[in-house]
Amino acid sequence: MLVLRPGESTYDKQCELKRQRVPGQLIRVCYAAAKEKHQLKNTIISLKDITVSYDGEQVLGGFNLAIREGEFVTLLGPSGCGKTTALRTIAGFIKPDAGDVFFYDQNITSLPPHKREVNTIFQKYALFPHLNVYNNIAFGMRLKGCSEKQIKETVHRMLAMVDMSGYAHRGVSQLSGGQQQRVAIARALANEPKVLLLDEPLGALDLKLRKDMQAELKKIQQQTGITFVFVTHDQEEALSMSDTVVVMDKGMIQQIGTPTDIYNEPKNAFVADFIGESNILDGIMLEDYSVKFAGHIFHCLDGGFGSNTPVDVVIRPEDIKVVEPESTLITGEVTAVTFKGVHYEIIVDVSGFKWMIQSTECRETGDRIGLSLTPNDIHVMAKSEYSGTFGDYSTFSDEMGEDKNASSEALAEEEGNNDEI
Repeated sequence: MLVLRPGESTYDKQCELKRQRVPGQLIRVCYAAAKEKHQLKNTIISLKDITVSYDGEQVLGGFNLAIREGEFVTLLGPSGCGKTTALRTIAGFIKPDAGDVFFYDQNITSLPPHKREVNTIFQKYALFPHLNVYNNIAFGMRLKGCSEKQIKETVHRMLAMVDMSGYAHRGVSQLSGGQQQRVAIARALANEPKVLLLDEPLGALDLKLRKDMQAELKKIQQQTGITFVFVTHDQEEALSMSDTVVVMDKGMIQQIGTPTDIYNEPKNAFVADFIGESNILDGIMLEDYSVKFAGHIFHCLDGGFGSNTPVDVVIRPEDIKVVEPESTLITGEVTAVTFKGVHYEIIVDVSGFKWMIQSTECRETGDRIGLSLTPNDIHVMAKSEYSGTFGDYSTFSDEMGEDKNASSEALAEEEGNNDEI
């Protein structure tokens, strides 16, 4: 499991992840071994053919997911992808229109939330404002009829686990956001759930506190061995905390894998674009280990696509080396440079396609530069429904791109109307 070390940037982590990439054949062998080891664990939660609709609009359709005991699993995707609906289906807050939810081998689809061996932590922690920290944590145990001796022992053990031993008699309104978050975690764990569900619980925290809580959550999960199912749209959270990442879009799973798998071997253009930054180009797989894109032929590590097959080619910005234009095949003009602290983000126009480069070396707007690639820097993917959806770096978001296109079309139409007059 990869975690950001103190002082390590996302850029450094991206470079580390990429350095771990190995040839495709070896990846498949390692993946098979990891899958076999993974399957030795029991499946604690299974969602089978789940369908959920809101007001006639399908949010999840034929959704299948198996979660292993003791894992830290993250459901990752953009807003509206169905990740929270999947979480709430596990919790029992949503009853699916079709399909079944299993806890081990028991069908719990019709079981109410309070009878499931799961607890949920929401972005708004739902602490009781009229109760102090001790009584907030003790609340669930009192409902279960636990003895006061057992409650006292458990509350103090939970407070020690979240590093808040001296806060038992504080009011929750006297706590910071991070402290309230830890009380919510302690309250959820006090009931000894088999599965802890976390619905974007770090979203309201500032950046540094969020990073602290990422490390804290992973530490607690490792200490307790409880299965964590974490929902987020934040790619860094998913990469730094998870054993397994489930990337979702349009109510469907796009890819499941370790953080390294997801980053280094994205299955389609959506995953490549959503996880980190990516230059995604149209290419032709000429034969195994030989691909043509950007007007040139390159050696790569991928195979199995057949001959002369259209493919998508992914180049991560941190893998591109800036060189003199005379020494390489791909050249372009720098159109924008942004200082990001640990690196410069450089946009380069290569025959009308805007590439992004992340480099520690600064370049000036208007410079003519070369882009150097090694076989390890090139990842080839099969064409999918997302092919062509994610373009170059003329814009950074789909919404801005759509707005610009709409504005251009409207302007052209207006000019056409003026010509008619």
